[in-house]
Amino acid sequence: MSGQSKLSFDGGWEYAPAPQDISHIQLEKKYGLFIDGDFVAPESGNYFETINPATEKPLAKVAAANGADVDKAVRAARKAFDGPWSKMSAADRGKYIYRIARMLQERSREFAVIESLDGGKPIRESRDIDIPLSAAHFFYYAGWADKLQYAFPGREAQALGVAGQIIPWNFPLLMAAWKIAPALACGNTVVLKPAETTPLTALKLAELVRDADLPPGVVNIVTGAGDTGTALVEHDDVNKIAFTGSTAVGRLIQQRLAGTAKKYTLELGGKAANIIFADAAIDQAVEGIVNGIFFNQGHVCCAGSRLLVQEAVADEVIQKLKDRMETLIVGDPLDKNTDIGAINSAAQHKRIDEYLKLGQEEGAEMYQSSRPVPASGYWCRPTLFTGVSQSNRIVQEEIFGPVLAIQTFRTMEEGVTKANNTPYGLSGGIWTDKGAKIFKMTRAIRAGVIWANTFNKFDPTSPFGGYKESGVGREGGLHGLSAYLSLEPRR
Repeated sequence: MSGQSKLSFDGGWEYAPAPQDISHIQLEKKYGLFIDGDFVAPESGNYFETINPATEKPLAKVAAANGADVDKAVRAARKAFDGPWSKMSAADRGKYIYRIARMLQERSREFAVIESLDGGKPIRESRDIDIPLSAAHFFYYAGWADKLQYAFPGREAQALGVAGQIIPWNFPLLMAAWKIAPALACGNTVVLKPAETTPLTALKLAELVRDADLPPGVVNIVTGAGDTGTALVEHDDVNKIAFTGSTAVGRLIQQRLAGTAKKYTLELGGKAANIIFADAAIDQAVEGIVNGIFFNQGHVCCAGSRLLVQEAVADEVIQKLKDRMETLIVGDPLDKNTDIGAINSAAQHKRIDEYLKLGQEEGAEMYQSSRPVPASGYWCRPTLFTGVSQSNRIVQEEIFGPVLAIQTFRTMEEGVTKANNTPYGLSGGIWTDKGAKIFKMTRAIRAGVIWANTFNKFDPTSPFGGYKESGVGREGGLHGLSAYLSLEPRR
């Protein structure tokens, strides 16, 4: 029976396949651009294929938007902002956002399957984290739509206008919800550009927007590559840019926005350090490390891709990590038993392989699990490096794969110094039995989000963002509202 365990030839226990049913999903063979409330063909007539990274087979053809398409979307958003959306009561705007949340809940199974098909992440993650958290963001911000005067007492909260939003491939639907929901709650209209390798759930979200009867032009979704995003950033009639992606692209966006009146928020790269002290609950910490870097294939900007472990327990932690890695199943993202799915794209797979070679060339010792991987598709076994130094590129640079670099430390001060010795400052984790040590470490580490005795926990009420090269501004919570508002002293 599906999901039952069976004895393997080497004497260990294996799980029988437990595939997720996909018969209920509906995918079009070709998707246009969602502009002014309807799907339209791109001006150029060009389309590109989005690929299932687990099979390397195409899923659908998607429109490639050019500057003319982006201009059309922005003009639709401006018309909606000047027209029905700004004239509508805040309470009614909240009802529309709430309706999207409920519809997303109702179709959560379909969205979860499409997210795993298009992005390669295990169905357990899509089903249990991504889709419910996406709906939660719409629910949360729906409640704030008519309460902005309470969110910012003494300030006059006014919508900015048209928000241009660019999202990455690691959390396609969640990043869309993360950006669209607060923008709408504040009274703005939106032009969203999803990543070219994972556009499908954003396009399915466009179907929900249409079915929810939002006024045409309130939400527009244009698909394409980097030139599409550039056209959106540089459009003169966009009031706010929200970008999640690489630090390199974030720098370019800052340069292009310099001297303009556009507001912007940038959520960029990270190289999060998980710090395990000798007094930590070791088994709990090991499971937290596995959750922070391996279960999500390292496809998270806040992934715990660095591990700092106190010398007294280093050997124990490393051995337990290796033992745990041997139990992780790498394979079909739609199998409910899978722990680590496919790498998102051929380009990202190549990048990870280059870093694996680089780490060994730098003198680090590489360990990979011996678990089998499928013959076709883009895969990477869970990997850890020991014997690394602070200057190694695998310690300093974001890899975006299931690759963990391990260092040791003796004192709290040394742990803080190593944790902060990176150009990034997005997130971190502390593992210790002492509450006072947690507070001291969290004050000393320069990161926007720090978890204690857990990792990668998100909530729509909590702000998220980084220091240094990890970004500008915050998203989520009240901070996520203020990024989409003009706040002037109330007269």
